Amino acid sequence: MTYEIEKTDDEWRAQLSPAEFQVLRKAGTERPFVGEYTDTKTVGVYACRACGSELFSSETKFDSHCGWPSYFAPLAEDRVEYIEDSTLGMRRVEVRCARCGSHLGHVFEGEGYATPTDQRYCINSISLTLRPAE
Repeated sequence: MTYEIEKTDDEWRAQLSPAEFQVLRKAGTERPFVGEYTDTKTVGVYACRACGSELFSSETKFDSHCGWPSYFAPLAEDRVEYIEDSTLGMRRVEVRCARCGSHLGHVFEGEGYATPTDQRYCINSISLTLRPAE
């Protein structure tokens, strides 16, 4: 896959903290209930921490009580890409930033949440930067 923003691992390491690099560039996962945005109610837009692309709105954020920030839809479908992920012995759908290819989290369907899409974008806080509304 070719992305608008392409950098070497060394360039990403120079820009990101070790924890950010592990999640964003190596598809790691932060521990549940420790991320800075898990319980945030601030109105604004959540952008990719690696490239700044605006990905999710606080209007689609909901309390899933799963330990990570959850959204029921991205700002626009072309802002994210989906990759089949069969690691950990299960079938999941990985969510990446479409602009730089950074790992954000996973999307799940059919879990019974009362959201308009019946989807839960389970996103690592460390993958995002909140831009509060004015």
